[in-house]
Amino acid sequence: MTPARGDHEARRRDVSEAVWRVLAGRGFGGLTLRAVAAEMDASTGLLTHYFPNKQALLRTALEVLDQRNQERPRRTPPGEGLAALRSALLDVLPLTPESADSNRIWVSSWDVALADPELAEAHAERYQRSRTRLAQHVATAQRRGELPSGTPTEDLAAAAQGFALGLVVQALFAPQEFPAERQIRLLDDWFAGVTSRSAAPGPAAAPPTGSG
Repeated sequence: MTPARGDHEARRRDVSEAVWRVLAGRGFGGLTLRAVAAEMDASTGLLTHYFPNKQALLRTALEVLDQRNQERPRRTPPGEGLAALRSALLDVLPLTPESADSNRIWVSSWDVALADPELAEAHAERYQRSRTRLAQHVATAQRRGELPSGTPTEDLAAAAQGFALGLVVQALFAPQEFPAERQIRLLDDWFAGVTSRSAAPGPAAAPPTGSG
């Protein structure tokens, strides 16, 4: 008898949870049908219904990773524009053990994605969506005079994303050299360099009133 749709969806959730546990414990290098089956206390034969080949398993793993990333708690920015952009980039950095674990899984996914054109395209789309979100903050910051208006919004968003991802890699490989406070300081130094080139003045302040 064909399983009810509710049972099928519940099983898919179980499979996704098992895939996540394998990723969290072993990274993409340890992601195999056998490992997922062991997490579920199931047979590899059962999983072939969901993963007819290794690419299907990897595709699901990337989707699970992306969903987990979307659902994780994020900072509430103290304001719009530059403040919101800073908060978004702080959310990317491995500032806590939990965010370091998450970033470690992400970095391990790059090799997997680069080895397969279809997976690489899906990963590129994920990073494009991230740049689009960053670009919204950049555009607001440019309108507020907090970032240079002469630089294309998309270029500033790409530069911000690239800086954050580069800092992620350094912090993962050398956590003792890049503790949280240094990561934050480096990010703020980067912002200081970008904002110093701002061609537009900030919000106009009231001129001082003279006494004589």
